[in-house]
Amino acid sequence: MSDLIKDLSELRLNYQKGELHEDQVNPNPHMQFLQWFNHALAAQLHEPYAMSLATANAQGRPHVRTVLLRGATEAGYDFYTNYDSQKGLDLAENPYAELLFYWQEQERQIRISGKVVKISEEESTDYYHKRPRESQIAAHISTPQSGMVASREELQQRFWDLHQQVANQEELDKPGFWGGYRLQPDYYEFWQGRPNRLHDRLSYEKIDGAWKLQRLMP
Repeated sequence: MSDLIKDLSELRLNYQKGELHEDQVNPNPHMQFLQWFNHALAAQLHEPYAMSLATANAQGRPHVRTVLLRGATEAGYDFYTNYDSQKGLDLAENPYAELLFYWQEQERQIRISGKVVKISEEESTDYYHKRPRESQIAAHISTPQSGMVASREELQQRFWDLHQQVANQEELDKPGFWGGYRLQPDYYEFWQGRPNRLHDRLSYEKIDGAWKLQRLMP
């Protein structure tokens, strides 16, 4: 255990890759999100569409995990999962959640908060059939998601059993327990790392249907 790091207090970076000014951002936070997101795509960052999703159950116990952004419009931000997963169970009890995008290479972070609703069955089915066939099969056999499984071998066997059963099926039906959610934003925060920990933080809060832009202390 001699290689164990005992003191992390000296580990830090001095951020200096960008600035964030009120007079330079888009007054529409979704458009500002798209601007930063497209920068991340153009820079070929690793999975810039990966985002942390924080939910909490009725007792306020939080859960956070990484999911993939699969749609981004003014109406909201889409992701897909098993409705019986911990995510789904939390959202059934408490429909409010938060997304976090962190692009380390650009020293940028975006938080998006709001109410989460299920997207239409039609949209969920359409996206399901765009997924690779192996991913479609995995959705069928991985249930209840986060449930216990005896071994990796059992999971693999369930996958290959269904793979063989549907080998001659041109199309798989979407399982009823699987589909999409949309976070409808009422709050955004854009963070740009700056030197000396004097980071730029700009928030957009929806008040009476309009977005209010404010600077936050770092």
